[in-house]
Amino acid sequence: MGNKVHKIILVDDHKLFREGIRFVINQMDNINVVDEASNGKELLEILETKKTDLILMDISMPEIDGVEATRIVTQKYPTIKILALSMFCDQEYYFKMINAGVMGFVLKESGKDELEEAIRTILNGENYFSQKLLRDIIMNINQPIKKDKPRYEEEISFTKREVEVLNYICQGMSNSEIADKLFLSIRTVEGHKSNLISKTGVKNTINLVMYALKNHLVEI
Repeated sequence: MGNKVHKIILVDDHKLFREGIRFVINQMDNINVVDEASNGKELLEILETKKTDLILMDISMPEIDGVEATRIVTQKYPTIKILALSMFCDQEYYFKMINAGVMGFVLKESGKDELEEAIRTILNGENYFSQKLLRDIIMNINQPIKKDKPRYEEEISFTKREVEVLNYICQGMSNSEIADKLFLSIRTVEGHKSNLISKTGVKNTINLVMYALKNHLVEI
């Protein structure tokens, strides 16, 4: 990401949590918290006068919650990236947050290393999904999990390579990591990813992950 200092705004209704996250983030190289808000309404007021690269967005907040705030920000400021700060109990909101335009989720209980990985991954234009969160979603989507034939074998024809790429995407790997793993070029991986998105009819990579999990196409 070069020497550019990336600007971040924290949005969470718990002041003590914001202070802790701010301290952790400001220890990271070339990343700086420039402001914070306790709800979506305050965030929108801040964005009228202040620029940012990424917003760390809580989901459940008063006034304007994370879902609505994300929807407004992605429409009004399409270059701003949004990373959701999530708790396990937020699961009912995951699809709403994805549809609103969030690029990833990280658990509030995550350590500094995972938080930094999530932030840098999204600043690089890719999606991020906490592996703990993925496992939790798998355990709870369509309980009990069906053991019958996966839907993609009946309705969608994937190549063997596309299935491999899909599995690695759902493990949270970047395009370059998948390319190294499969001895492919990054451009080829991007092509397989585009084919997967096209065949499943989803909008982006994070929707692809949720589709794969919901239809039991992968095991994490």
